[in-house]
Amino acid sequence: MEPIKVLLEDQEIPRQWYNIQADLPTPMRPPLHPATGKPVSPEDLAPIFPMNLIEQEATTQRWIDIPEEVLEKYLLWRPSPLCRARNFEKLLDAPVKIFYKNEGVSPAGSHKPNTAVPQAYYNKAFGINRLSTETGAGQWGSALSMACQMFGLECRVFMVRVSYEQKPYRRMMMNVWGAECIPSPSDITEAGRNVLAAHPDSPGSLGIAISEAIEDAVSHPGSRYSLGSVLNHVLLHQTIVGLESQKQFAKIGLYPDVVMGCAGGGSNFAGISLPYVRDRIHGKDVRIVGAEPTACPTLTRGPFAYDFGDLAKKTPLLPMYTLGHDYVPAPIHAGGLRYHGMAPIVSHLLKENLIEAKAYHQLDTFQAGVMWARSEGFIPAPETNHVIAAVVDEARRAKEEGKEKVILFNWSGHGMVDLASYEAYLTGKLIPHELPDEEIDRALRAIEGFPKP
Repeated sequence: MEPIKVLLEDQEIPRQWYNIQADLPTPMRPPLHPATGKPVSPEDLAPIFPMNLIEQEATTQRWIDIPEEVLEKYLLWRPSPLCRARNFEKLLDAPVKIFYKNEGVSPAGSHKPNTAVPQAYYNKAFGINRLSTETGAGQWGSALSMACQMFGLECRVFMVRVSYEQKPYRRMMMNVWGAECIPSPSDITEAGRNVLAAHPDSPGSLGIAISEAIEDAVSHPGSRYSLGSVLNHVLLHQTIVGLESQKQFAKIGLYPDVVMGCAGGGSNFAGISLPYVRDRIHGKDVRIVGAEPTACPTLTRGPFAYDFGDLAKKTPLLPMYTLGHDYVPAPIHAGGLRYHGMAPIVSHLLKENLIEAKAYHQLDTFQAGVMWARSEGFIPAPETNHVIAAVVDEARRAKEEGKEKVILFNWSGHGMVDLASYEAYLTGKLIPHELPDEEIDRALRAIEGFPKP
C-alpha cells in the first residue's frame, strides 16, 4: 500500500529557520519611522520588542539556528506529518496529487505555536516577564498563552470582539493556559476607549486590538508586545513548515507543482511557501498561490503602500498591500484572515511577481471545507477552508487543461472549536461578503500623504 502519511523522525527536524531576505533578487523596502520618514532603528523598536527578536527582524542572514530550548518544545508535536488527500482527490476526479502539511497536530491546533514558542523563549532570555498581544480568531492568542505558560511568562490577550463572541472556546483555551483574554475594543486602554466613544457597538478589528496590546505592553514594566503574523521574524519562525515538507517530498521522490496557503497577515502562507520561493528564485518551475477572503482582499485589491499596522498609529510605517489602517472588516468567521495589511515579505514577493493571490467568497470556502470533511474526515478551521477552496480551483483547472499536478497546501488548523461557523453555514445563516469599491477609495484616502514605496 502506498503510504498516506510521510513522516520524519524527531532527529530529522530542521535545526535552522530559513530567511528569504538572503535570496531576494531585489531588497525589501525598509519600515519607516512615522515622525521622521527615515528607516526605523533597533532603538526605535526596543520599547516594543526584545533586542534578540529585533536582530532577527533586521537580519539578512540566510540560516538562523533554532535554540535547543525551542527544539525541545517543538518536539511535542513536530515534525508534523505530510499527508496525501486521496479521498479528496477521488471526489474532485482531477489529475492531481494533493498533499497537505497537517499543522493542526500542535497542542493549540494550528501553526501558530511555531512562532509563539520561540517568541516566548527569546523574551524570557532577554529578561521579560510579561507579554501582551492581540488575536483575531484566537489561534494566535491561544498559542502564545500556551508558550508563555511553558516559559513562565504572564500573558494578556486582546481578542477582536466579534471573534470573542463567536469563538468562546478559543478564549477558554487561553484561560486554561493561564492567560487573561479581553474583548477588544476595551475600556482599559486609551486606544480602546477612543474607539468605543465613537463606535460603542464596534465589532473590533486586528488593527484596534494591536493598538491596545502595544499600549498595554509599553505601559507595564518588564513587558513587551508579541505579534503572531506580518513581521519578518514571525515569518522566519514559520519556515520550519516548508522546510520539513521539502524533506518529506524528497523521501518519496516528488516535488510540488503548486504550493498554496491561506493569507491573512501572511504567517501560515509564508511558512509553507518561502522555502519554495527560494527554489523559484533559483529557477525551479513552481507556482505559489495565496488565498484570501473577498471580504478582506488585501493582496488582490489593496494598493501597495506605506501604512500603519494598527488603528492608533503606534507601529512603524510598513511597506505592504493594505486596505487602510482604519479598515474594520466584515465579521466573517475566518477571523485570522481579517487583517487590513499583508506581511511586508509577502507583499514584496507579490510585487515582484514571485507569488500569486486569489480571493474567495465565504460561502465557497465553507462549501470546500464541508467537501473536505465529508471525504477526508478532518473538519478544517474557517481560515484553512480558504486554501481548500483554492485547491479545488486548481484541481478543476488541471482537469480542464488535462495536466497532472502535485499540489501542496498548508493545513493551518482544525475547526473543532469553530463549529458554530459550520452551524451558521449549514443552516443558511452565512452570507457572501465582498469588499465594495468605495472601501478601496477609502483605503486610498487613509494613506494620503504617506511616503510612497
